[in-house]
Amino acid sequence: MAITIGELAEIPHLQLDVHSGAAGLGREVTWTHVTDLPEPWRWVTGGEFLMTNGMSFPKSAKAQADLVRQLAAKGVAGLGIGENMYCPPLTKAVSTISDELGFPVLWIRYPLPFVAISRAVAEATLLDQSQRLSRTVRMYDLIRRRTAHGADPAALLSALARELGCEIQVCERATGEPWFPDSPPLDPTVSDAIAALSDSSKNVAGGAYGLPSIGDRAAMLTDIPRHPGAALVALSDPKVSVDPIQLQHAATVVAIELSQTRLMLEHERRYKSGLLTQMLEGRMDIPAVADQLAELGLDPASAVLVAAHSDDTNRMLDLHNSLWRRSLPYLCRLRMDTAHVLVPDGPDTDAVLIRALGPTARIGVSGKIGSLSRFQDAAREASWALSIAERRGIVVSRYGSAVPWIGLSDVADAQTLLDRILRPVLDYDEKHQSQLVETLDMFLQNQRSWQRTAQAMHIHRQTVMYRIRKVEALTDRDVADTNSLTELWLAVRAAELLSIPRTETSPSRHLK
Repeated sequence: MAITIGELAEIPHLQLDVHSGAAGLGREVTWTHVTDLPEPWRWVTGGEFLMTNGMSFPKSAKAQADLVRQLAAKGVAGLGIGENMYCPPLTKAVSTISDELGFPVLWIRYPLPFVAISRAVAEATLLDQSQRLSRTVRMYDLIRRRTAHGADPAALLSALARELGCEIQVCERATGEPWFPDSPPLDPTVSDAIAALSDSSKNVAGGAYGLPSIGDRAAMLTDIPRHPGAALVALSDPKVSVDPIQLQHAATVVAIELSQTRLMLEHERRYKSGLLTQMLEGRMDIPAVADQLAELGLDPASAVLVAAHSDDTNRMLDLHNSLWRRSLPYLCRLRMDTAHVLVPDGPDTDAVLIRALGPTARIGVSGKIGSLSRFQDAAREASWALSIAERRGIVVSRYGSAVPWIGLSDVADAQTLLDRILRPVLDYDEKHQSQLVETLDMFLQNQRSWQRTAQAMHIHRQTVMYRIRKVEALTDRDVADTNSLTELWLAVRAAELLSIPRTETSPSRHLK
């Protein structure tokens, strides 16, 4: 059972004197806490008897009154100040607000050690602490039973909610959306507040961030250890407050569950990435791949291939998890700074990808694959669409829905132009690991200046001249001739749209 402030003040050897707030002597004390922080209310969980030597206690009447008001609002049981130590004189404002709120302020006689009060509270609340410990043990035992019996995450969360006496949900820290598939969404007011929540927010107590109330329910959020992209949200009756320390234990239990889930997802990601790599490289047994896709819930007839990029590295790395959370069957492969994703096409496909990759996303979507025999065409279509999205600065480009900026109508046109003009150069680069196409592109971007091209590529001017002359010989075109120059420029841009790499070791995805 708990001890009240009044009962604590009546213990003879403690010799506590009530300064003000006598109406609140019935407040229950669950713990003691010693602090000299300037804003102690940020580090409490409720029910504490807060003790201070007054070293950081404010001097002005307004600041003293605000301190008492904040402590009372955070559910602190009472405030004990070391007498004849470092506390400035208490103003009348302290007595006024303390009496008004029924928040006890007590003097701790010098030289009584604060630990004597802590021991008295610990002895009086032994049963309550034992019950808290039992509840904590039961929460951690849930993981053992979850592992032994294979219960789903929803069952684990329900059991934790019963122990805490509130509703709990796991959400994405960045968006406020459910972390597990098929979980009910949070109220938009709460999810929007989570998305806007900053790590520097000062609306925090006991390691939990305060969130807007929903109707008659209070809401708080705590981060989940070792999973910075996830958070635990508690929704409770304000009359039955959730212990933030117990919520921290629940978050640790959830962290273990998330680690197990992420391990499963990583095994799944590797398998799917390997399958998609085979398909992209044209190394697939079509009947066998069709069977594998069917097992994963993917039908080529209604699927599209996506090529995407985002400046947010974490979102790129977490893309497969985002698709899983939204219950989308998928194949996903990440290479360098481009993700390729095979997903069913639908009215929400674009929105899901944009939400997953964030505001810097650039997404190219192929036409529907239809048959696996058309997969390589779909890969070129996706790359083509991504190039257009990047060139135009738009988020999503779907193949066939926009006129490319260089006037080519589709992949076939670009491929024909490329093969007719640049194919000998591309073949030469591949055979000799040279950089003729890259040099031609840089030469054209630098207004055919030998010197500027050499500086941009960090090579000698004579090397630039040699390479351009080699391009002219291989293509039978003269860069001094306007018609030849136009054809070469269009061919280089077509190569860029088709994402033809310059060399196997080239650091860029496209020609720049």
